[in-house]
Amino acid sequence: MLGIIGGSGLTQLANLDVSHREVVRTPYGEPSGPLTFGRIGCRDVAFIARHGHGHTIPPHLVNYRANMHALESSGATAVVSVASVGGIRSDMAPGVLVVPHQIVDYTWGREMTFQSGGDGPVVHVDFTDPYDEEVRRRLLDVARRIGEAVVDGAVYATTQGPRLETAAEINRLQGDGADIVGMTGMPEAGLARELELPYAALCVVANWAAGRADSAHGIRFDSLEAVLQLSMVRIRRIIEGFCAD
Repeated sequence: MLGIIGGSGLTQLANLDVSHREVVRTPYGEPSGPLTFGRIGCRDVAFIARHGHGHTIPPHLVNYRANMHALESSGATAVVSVASVGGIRSDMAPGVLVVPHQIVDYTWGREMTFQSGGDGPVVHVDFTDPYDEEVRRRLLDVARRIGEAVVDGAVYATTQGPRLETAAEINRLQGDGADIVGMTGMPEAGLARELELPYAALCVVANWAAGRADSAHGIRFDSLEAVLQLSMVRIRRIIEGFCAD
Protein backbone atom coordinates (compact mmCIF):
# COMPACT_ATOMS: atom_id res chain seq x y z
CA MET A 1 0.00 0.00 0.00
CA LEU A 2 1.21 3.47 -0.90
CA GLY A 3 0.99 6.19 1.72
CA ILE A 4 0.48 9.71 0.40
CA ILE A 5 0.92 12.83 2.52
CA GLY A 6 -0.77 15.88 1.04
CA GLY A 7 0.54 19.35 1.78
CA SER A 8 -0.58 22.83 0.84
CA GLY A 9 -2.75 22.57 -2.27
CA LEU A 10 -3.40 18.84 -1.90
CA THR A 11 -5.88 18.29 0.90
CA GLN A 12 -7.67 15.53 -0.98
CA LEU A 13 -7.09 13.22 -3.93
CA ALA A 14 -9.78 13.61 -6.56
CA ASN A 15 -8.57 10.48 -8.38
CA LEU A 16 -8.78 8.29 -5.26
CA ASP A 17 -11.58 5.69 -5.33
CA VAL A 18 -12.38 5.95 -1.61
CA SER A 19 -13.32 2.81 0.31
CA HIS A 20 -13.37 4.22 3.85
CA ARG A 21 -11.94 6.72 6.29
CA GLU A 22 -10.46 5.75 9.62
CA VAL A 23 -9.26 7.58 12.71
CA VAL A 24 -6.00 5.81 13.55
CA ARG A 25 -4.79 5.93 17.15
CA THR A 26 -1.06 6.03 17.80
CA PRO A 27 1.22 5.99 20.87
CA TYR A 28 2.30 9.48 19.82
CA GLY A 29 -1.09 11.17 19.88
CA GLU A 30 -3.53 12.13 17.17
CA PRO A 31 -2.51 12.33 13.50
CA SER A 32 -3.44 15.42 11.52
CA GLY A 33 -6.76 13.80 10.66
CA PRO A 34 -8.40 10.55 9.60
CA LEU A 35 -6.66 8.41 7.01
CA THR A 36 -8.55 8.03 3.76
CA PHE A 37 -8.21 4.57 2.23
CA GLY A 38 -8.97 3.55 -1.33
CA ARG A 39 -7.45 2.71 -4.67
CA ILE A 40 -5.79 4.60 -7.47
CA GLY A 41 -5.55 2.40 -10.52
CA CYS A 42 -4.53 -1.04 -9.29
CA ARG A 43 -2.84 0.11 -6.08
CA ASP A 44 -4.16 0.45 -2.53
CA VAL A 45 -3.58 3.92 -1.11
CA ALA A 46 -3.77 5.58 2.30
CA PHE A 47 -3.94 9.38 2.21
CA ILE A 48 -3.52 11.94 4.99
CA ALA A 49 -3.65 15.74 4.78
CA ARG A 50 -0.55 16.96 6.63
CA HIS A 51 -2.14 20.21 7.79
CA GLY A 52 -5.51 18.70 8.66
CA HIS A 53 -8.98 19.42 7.37
CA GLY A 54 -9.21 23.02 6.24
CA HIS A 55 -5.42 23.45 6.45
CA THR A 56 -5.59 24.44 10.12
CA ILE A 57 -2.35 22.93 11.52
CA PRO A 58 0.78 25.08 11.07
CA PRO A 59 3.99 23.32 10.05
CA HIS A 60 5.67 23.54 13.45
CA LEU A 61 2.66 21.94 15.17
CA VAL A 62 2.06 19.02 12.79
CA ASN A 63 2.26 15.74 14.71
CA TYR A 64 4.74 14.18 12.29
CA ARG A 65 5.34 11.17 14.53
CA ALA A 66 1.65 10.31 14.68
CA ASN A 67 1.21 10.79 10.94
CA MET A 68 4.11 8.52 10.03
CA HIS A 69 3.24 5.90 12.63
CA ALA A 70 -0.40 5.85 11.45
CA LEU A 71 0.64 5.23 7.85
CA GLU A 72 3.15 2.54 8.78
CA SER A 73 0.83 0.74 11.20
CA SER A 74 -1.95 0.80 8.59
CA GLY A 75 0.18 -1.13 6.13
CA ALA A 76 1.93 1.50 4.01
CA THR A 77 5.07 0.07 2.43
CA ALA A 78 6.22 3.32 0.82
CA VAL A 79 5.33 7.00 1.22
CA VAL A 80 5.18 9.86 -1.26
CA SER A 81 5.11 13.29 0.36
CA VAL A 82 3.65 16.20 -1.61
CA ALA A 83 4.83 19.64 -0.53
CA SER A 84 4.92 23.23 -1.76
CA VAL A 85 8.23 25.07 -1.58
CA GLY A 86 9.89 28.34 -2.45
CA GLY A 87 12.45 28.51 -5.22
CA ILE A 88 16.01 29.60 -4.43
CA ARG A 89 18.05 28.20 -7.34
CA SER A 90 17.67 30.14 -10.58
CA ASP A 91 15.80 27.34 -12.37
CA MET A 92 13.34 26.79 -9.51
CA ALA A 93 10.62 29.11 -10.81
CA PRO A 94 6.97 28.97 -9.71
CA GLY A 95 5.23 25.97 -11.24
CA VAL A 96 8.34 23.79 -11.44
CA LEU A 97 7.98 20.27 -10.06
CA VAL A 98 11.03 18.79 -8.35
CA VAL A 99 12.00 15.54 -6.63
CA PRO A 100 14.65 16.59 -4.07
CA HIS A 101 17.59 14.37 -3.19
CA GLN A 102 18.97 16.06 -0.06
CA ILE A 103 17.81 17.98 3.04
CA VAL A 104 19.28 20.59 5.35
CA ASP A 105 17.29 20.86 8.58
CA TYR A 106 16.90 24.26 10.27
CA THR A 107 13.91 23.38 12.44
CA TRP A 108 13.88 23.35 16.23
CA GLY A 109 11.60 22.22 19.04
CA ARG A 110 9.78 19.58 17.00
CA GLU A 111 9.35 15.97 18.07
CA MET A 112 12.09 14.66 15.81
CA THR A 113 12.42 10.97 16.65
CA PHE A 114 10.71 7.83 17.89
CA GLN A 115 13.75 7.33 20.13
CA SER A 116 12.21 8.73 23.31
CA GLY A 117 14.66 7.02 25.69
CA GLY A 118 14.16 4.66 28.61
CA ASP A 119 12.66 1.76 26.66
CA GLY A 120 15.80 0.17 25.26
CA PRO A 121 19.15 1.01 23.70
CA VAL A 122 19.36 4.05 21.46
CA VAL A 123 19.21 3.10 17.78
CA HIS A 124 21.01 5.30 15.25
CA VAL A 125 19.96 5.37 11.59
CA ASP A 126 22.02 6.27 8.57
CA PHE A 127 20.69 9.42 6.90
CA THR A 128 23.38 10.05 4.31
CA ASP A 129 20.77 9.93 1.56
CA PRO A 130 17.53 11.06 3.22
CA TYR A 131 15.19 10.04 0.40
CA ASP A 132 14.66 6.50 -0.85
CA GLU A 133 16.30 6.30 -4.26
CA GLU A 134 13.93 3.66 -5.62
CA VAL A 135 10.84 5.75 -4.84
CA ARG A 136 12.57 8.86 -6.22
CA ARG A 137 13.48 7.06 -9.42
CA ARG A 138 9.96 5.73 -9.91
CA LEU A 139 8.49 9.22 -9.55
CA LEU A 140 10.93 10.58 -12.12
CA ASP A 141 10.42 7.68 -14.53
CA VAL A 142 6.64 8.02 -14.34
CA ALA A 143 6.83 11.77 -14.95
CA ARG A 144 8.99 11.23 -18.05
CA ARG A 145 6.68 8.52 -19.35
CA ILE A 146 3.58 10.71 -19.13
CA GLY A 147 5.33 13.82 -20.42
CA GLU A 148 5.49 15.86 -17.21
CA ALA A 149 8.66 17.90 -16.72
CA VAL A 150 10.14 17.21 -13.29
CA VAL A 151 13.55 18.32 -12.05
CA ASP A 152 15.73 15.50 -10.73
CA GLY A 153 17.42 16.60 -7.53
CA ALA A 154 17.48 19.60 -5.23
CA VAL A 155 18.60 20.38 -1.70
CA TYR A 156 15.52 21.06 0.42
CA ALA A 157 16.09 23.51 3.29
CA THR A 158 13.50 22.92 6.01
CA THR A 159 12.76 26.03 8.05
CA GLN A 160 10.66 26.38 11.16
CA GLY A 161 7.75 28.50 9.96
CA PRO A 162 5.02 29.46 9.97
CA ARG A 163 6.45 32.81 8.90
CA LEU A 164 8.33 32.94 5.63
CA GLU A 165 12.02 33.72 5.55
CA THR A 166 13.83 37.04 5.27
CA ALA A 167 15.88 37.81 2.17
CA ALA A 168 19.04 37.53 4.30
CA GLU A 169 17.97 34.11 5.56
CA ILE A 170 17.45 32.93 1.99
CA ASN A 171 20.94 34.21 1.13
CA ARG A 172 22.25 32.14 4.01
CA LEU A 173 20.37 29.05 2.86
CA GLN A 174 21.72 29.48 -0.65
CA GLY A 175 25.22 29.78 0.77
CA ASP A 176 24.62 26.51 2.60
CA GLY A 177 23.77 24.84 -0.70
CA ALA A 178 19.96 24.92 -0.58
CA ASP A 179 17.96 25.00 -3.82
CA ILE A 180 14.40 25.09 -2.43
CA VAL A 181 12.90 26.01 0.92
CA GLY A 182 9.89 24.60 2.76
CA MET A 183 8.65 23.96 6.28
CA THR A 184 7.64 20.29 6.41
CA GLY A 185 10.52 18.23 5.00
CA MET A 186 11.74 17.45 8.50
CA PRO A 187 11.24 15.57 10.72
CA GLU A 188 9.03 13.68 8.27
CA ALA A 189 11.88 12.16 6.27
CA GLY A 190 13.88 11.25 9.37
CA LEU A 191 10.92 9.53 10.99
CA ALA A 192 10.27 7.53 7.84
CA ARG A 193 13.89 6.35 7.93
CA GLU A 194 13.54 5.26 11.57
CA LEU A 195 10.50 3.21 10.57
CA GLU A 196 12.44 1.78 7.57
CA LEU A 197 9.64 3.16 5.41
CA PRO A 198 10.78 4.10 1.88
CA TYR A 199 9.99 7.80 1.48
CA ALA A 200 10.43 10.47 -1.18
CA ALA A 201 9.04 13.96 -1.80
CA LEU A 202 7.37 15.44 -4.85
CA CYS A 203 7.51 19.22 -4.52
CA VAL A 204 5.89 22.07 -6.39
CA VAL A 205 7.60 25.44 -6.40
CA ALA A 206 4.79 27.81 -5.42
CA ASN A 207 6.78 31.06 -5.37
CA TRP A 208 10.22 32.56 -5.55
CA ALA A 209 11.87 32.66 -2.15
CA ALA A 210 12.32 36.02 -0.44
CA GLY A 211 14.66 38.36 -2.27
CA ARG A 212 14.48 36.39 -5.54
CA ALA A 213 12.94 37.51 -8.87
CA ASP A 214 9.40 38.84 -8.33
CA SER A 215 9.77 38.18 -4.58
CA ALA A 216 12.63 40.69 -4.39
CA HIS A 217 10.53 43.05 -2.29
CA GLY A 218 7.98 40.63 -0.84
CA ILE A 219 6.10 37.40 -1.53
CA ARG A 220 3.13 37.80 -3.86
CA PHE A 221 0.51 35.68 -2.14
CA ASP A 222 -2.15 36.52 -4.70
CA SER A 223 -0.45 34.34 -7.30
CA LEU A 224 0.24 31.30 -5.10
CA GLU A 225 -3.20 29.73 -5.30
CA ALA A 226 -3.29 29.72 -9.10
CA VAL A 227 0.17 28.14 -9.27
CA LEU A 228 -0.81 25.44 -6.77
CA GLN A 229 -4.10 24.63 -8.49
CA LEU A 230 -2.46 24.13 -11.88
CA SER A 231 0.46 22.21 -10.41
CA MET A 232 -1.67 19.84 -8.35
CA VAL A 233 -3.37 18.63 -11.52
CA ARG A 234 0.10 17.57 -12.70
CA ILE A 235 0.92 16.06 -9.30
CA ARG A 236 -2.23 13.92 -9.43
CA ARG A 237 -1.28 12.67 -12.90
CA ILE A 238 2.13 11.60 -11.65
CA ILE A 239 0.65 9.86 -8.62
CA GLU A 240 -1.84 8.09 -10.85
CA GLY A 241 0.99 6.91 -13.08
CA PHE A 242 3.01 5.83 -10.04
CA CYS A 243 0.10 3.67 -8.87
CA ALA A 244 -0.26 2.13 -12.31
CA ASP A 245 3.39 1.08 -12.37
